[in-house]
Parts: sequence; C-alpha cells; structure tokens
Amino acid sequence: MKLIRASEIGSYLYCRRAWWYRRNGQESVNQAEMAAGTDLHRRHGRTVLTAGLQRSLAFLLLLAACVMLTAFGLLYLLGSA
Repeated sequence: MKLIRASEIGSYLYCRRAWWYRRNGQESVNQAEMAAGTDLHRRHGRTVLTAGLQRSLAFLLLLAACVMLTAFGLLYLLGSA
C-alpha cells in the first residue's frame, strides 16, 4: 500500500484524474502552462514581499517623523521659556 501525502489529498480534491495520472507516473501534457503558472506565482510572491518591505519602511519613516516632530516641539517649548 502506497503512502498518501497531505498535498496529494489537495491534488485529488482539485482534480481526481490529474491526481491519478500523477500517481501512476504519467506526465502532464500542459507543461508550458504549468511552468507559466509557476513563474506567475514566483513573481506574485516577490511583489507581496516588496509590498511588505515598503510598508515596513513607511512605518519606520512615519515613526522617525513623529520623533523629530516631538523633538522640535520640545525644543521650541523649552526655548520659549
């Protein structure tokens, strides 16, 4: 009896016939489409990573601006007194 992995269950639920072909060692005929899908997912992953880094940078810049505004405000108040 062959072991069935969790990823195979997902493949089976998505397309039983494709799962059966893969399980019996038959290659898919749409290799070009699968490669294009893999490339699309890779590019999307990079986009998501870039967006997360940009959000972190924006937060740090906002924090730095708040610190600078507070410092200038304190200097102004202490300088007036």
